[in-house]
Amino acid sequence: MLPAGFVGIFFEEELEALFGNNILLVGAMLVVTALLLFLADRAKKTTKKVSFWDALIIGVAQAIAMLPGISRSGATISTSVILGNDKSKAARFSFLMVIPLIFGKIAKDILSGDLSYHTDNFSSLSAGFLAAFIAGLFACTLMIRLVKNSQLKYFAYYCLTVGVFAIITTL
Repeated sequence: MLPAGFVGIFFEEELEALFGNNILLVGAMLVVTALLLFLADRAKKTTKKVSFWDALIIGVAQAIAMLPGISRSGATISTSVILGNDKSKAARFSFLMVIPLIFGKIAKDILSGDLSYHTDNFSSLSAGFLAAFIAGLFACTLMIRLVKNSQLKYFAYYCLTVGVFAIITTL
């Protein structure tokens, strides 16, 4: 998570600028995500545990996934599997490594005043948090099952189709 934390802290404005009406970039990055997923789906030897250096490389993949169109979980899981790590552990590791970043971003937004906390919006924030948590658990469970069964190619087909469509419509 350290590479992503570094990028998030020091390049936040530059990253946010990339999210403004940049459909060509999103399309290209979706194609990159698709290629990563295709490569990971074909990985044969996926039995080793995540080492320190693997974790660092996966962290760099997570930092790159801050670009619009790159799937964070797709990039981290694919990178981990390509490195030869156990598929189900790679999926769990991917979902666990984002938790500190989420709480770090929340803390940064609270400290900067971008996210204000008032008792009148507590119920709305709580409901949103709970809904996101439940949806995240469901997505994690589904993704771990897909990764275990080497079915990343279906998400890769989706990313490739949407990416190519986005590129064609902007040209």
